Amino acid sequence: MTVIPYSNRISIRDFLAWRGIQPKYERNGYGMYLSPLREERTPSFKVDYVQNLWYDFGLGEGGTLLTLVMRLERCDSREAIRRLQNGEKRDAGSVSLSPGVGERPAVGGPLPVLRPAAVPALRILSDAPLRHPALVGYLSSRGIVPSVAAAFCREVRYEVNGRAFFAVGFRNDAGGWELRSERFKGGSSPKHITTLDNRSDTVIAFEGFMDFLAYLSLKHPEQLHIDAAVLNSVVNLPKAIPFLSRHPVIHAFFDNDEAGRKTTAGLIRLCPRSEVIDQRHFYSGHKDINDYLIACIKDRSKTTKTISDKQDHSCRNDLQPSKADKAAIEPPRRKGVKV
Repeated sequence: MTVIPYSNRISIRDFLAWRGIQPKYERNGYGMYLSPLREERTPSFKVDYVQNLWYDFGLGEGGTLLTLVMRLERCDSREAIRRLQNGEKRDAGSVSLSPGVGERPAVGGPLPVLRPAAVPALRILSDAPLRHPALVGYLSSRGIVPSVAAAFCREVRYEVNGRAFFAVGFRNDAGGWELRSERFKGGSSPKHITTLDNRSDTVIAFEGFMDFLAYLSLKHPEQLHIDAAVLNSVVNLPKAIPFLSRHPVIHAFFDNDEAGRKTTAGLIRLCPRSEVIDQRHFYSGHKDINDYLIACIKDRSKTTKTISDKQDHSCRNDLQPSKADKAAIEPPRRKGVKV
C-alpha cells in the first residue's frame, strides 16, 4: 500500500490532548504517555514534541500522526486523512475523532484541515560513514567502542515533513533502518530483524542493536565469528525463528524485565530442537547488556590509578570483562570454531 504524503499541521501532542489523553510526565522536548494502542500501567509511549513523532516502546513501532491515526482507527492512509479532515466517526466500533463525553477540544476549536503535501512524512535521504561528533558522542555515552559502531552503523539523514534530521542508523534485512540519537528513538519502514550469517552452528540473539553493539564492545578487540540476530523489537521474534531455529545452540541476551522473560520463553517454545541458553544472569542487576557496560565504565572511572590491574580487571581500558564474566557471556568454544 502506498502511503499518501501529507503536511504535519497538527501536533501529536495537541491531537492526544484533544482526545483527552495527557502525558504522565514531560521532559525537555518530549512527553511520556500510557500507550493509546494497548493496555499498560507504566508509560512507554513517547511523543517527541520537536520532531512531532511518536514511538511505542512496548510495540517497537512509531511514526507520524498519520500512522498513529491509522493504528487507532484501523484504517488506511486515505481514510485516516479523511477522518482528520472531517472528524467523522466511521462506525460504532471505531474510535471517534470527535471529543467524547467529558472531553474538551483543544484550545482554538476544531482541528485544522489537513491537506496533502508533496513529500512523505518520514523519508530516508542518505546514509554515510558514521562521523558526526554528536552521534559519535552519543554512542560514546552508551559505552560503544567507536570501531564497533563504525563497522555496523551508518550516519543516516532523514526528513520529517520537510525538516531534516540525522541519527545513528542500523539497517535491517528488509532495508529499513533503526534510528537513534540523543533525542530520538524510532525507525523507518519496513520493520524487520537484522541477521549476520557467518555459517556457524551457534547464534547470539538480542532485542535491540545497542545491546548487540555493547556485547561486541565488551569483547573488543575480538571480532565476531559466529552468527547473530537482532530482533529490533521483541514483536519481531516470529520473523527471526526461521534463522534462529537452524542453529543447534542459541544464546539469548534479552532484557531483564517481563518482556525479556516472555521473549526468552517464546524462543525456547518456538525452537524446540535448539539448545536455548538464557544469558541474562550475566548482567543480572542491570536492565540489559548496555546498562551493564555503562555501569562497568562508570565503576572504572571511579577507580584511582593506584589500584592494581588485578583489582581493576573487571573493567579494563579495552572494556573487556573479567575471565569469569567472559566465560558467562561468551558461547562455549568448539573445536575449530572461532567466537
